[in-house]
Amino acid sequence: MKILVTGGAGFIGSSLIEELLKKGDKVTCVDNFSDYYDILFKKENIRRLKNKRLRVLNVDIEDRARLMRLLKGLHFDKVVHLAARVGVRNSLKNPDLYIKTNVTGTLNVLEAAREMGVKDVVFAGSSSVYGNDEPIPSKEDAPCLKPLNPYAMSKRSAELLCYTYHMIYGLNVTILRFFTVYGPKGRPDMSPYIFTQSLLTGKKINLNGDGRATRDFTNIKDIVRGITLALAKPFGYEIINLGASRPVSIKKFISVLEKITGKKAKIKYLPSLSGESRNTYADTSKAKKLLGFESKITLEAGLTEFVDWFKANRLG
Repeated sequence: MKILVTGGAGFIGSSLIEELLKKGDKVTCVDNFSDYYDILFKKENIRRLKNKRLRVLNVDIEDRARLMRLLKGLHFDKVVHLAARVGVRNSLKNPDLYIKTNVTGTLNVLEAAREMGVKDVVFAGSSSVYGNDEPIPSKEDAPCLKPLNPYAMSKRSAELLCYTYHMIYGLNVTILRFFTVYGPKGRPDMSPYIFTQSLLTGKKINLNGDGRATRDFTNIKDIVRGITLALAKPFGYEIINLGASRPVSIKKFISVLEKITGKKAKIKYLPSLSGESRNTYADTSKAKKLLGFESKITLEAGLTEFVDWFKANRLG
């Protein structure tokens, strides 16, 4: 297949492209190489993917005119839209940026898909849209009307845009709501990276709250497999959770890292932050039914691989 992947230089995007290239697909990566974190990490992700079946376009999805110009004349069978402003805490400081990228940028990608005649779109949703909705585990039919931060609001708004384009233009859109993704090439602003770095370098872990909040940590291999399953089986419009469905407390997560690294964490407890969910926990029964998806990577196995990767690529 010929597949367009937005945000392809990032953590999830580059991991997906690596798998698609292995399968023999032709991939066009769209990325603006933003400086939200070290752009050298993203450039290295792309360098490692060097392949004659990979085309890389340096363009911001907010710039519709340039995006359309660069994509003009190209043909794709599928679009995987991963590009986004990420990070709950940063969205509290810069809400306008999240609207521009996650809402207007998504509009531009959907317009591009429509103009190019692409019928099948997979969109990266987020567990953040559930906020503190009950019941737990979270099911896809939850109303998601109480976003706790601008990031969650922008991702929910983008989901609604996808529905509009499905209804008006007949786009097949599968929204995959990711739950706390971790693994090799993971983002340096996320807790798995920060905690591992702190443990291996002997620095204190700044922990907001008492550590009893839970997260449904999901390995990148499971996420990539879920995306490829969705690409192979398009629907009219569906929202599907992709998570491990095995939530653990932040304290437990740190204790697993302690065991793997052989280091004792030095924890500095800080006040809880507003705008963050108390717990995340994916109900993946729909993913199993529609995609045949179940998480295969245990937290211990996934973190062991991540720590090994971190030592080889981020220390020194």
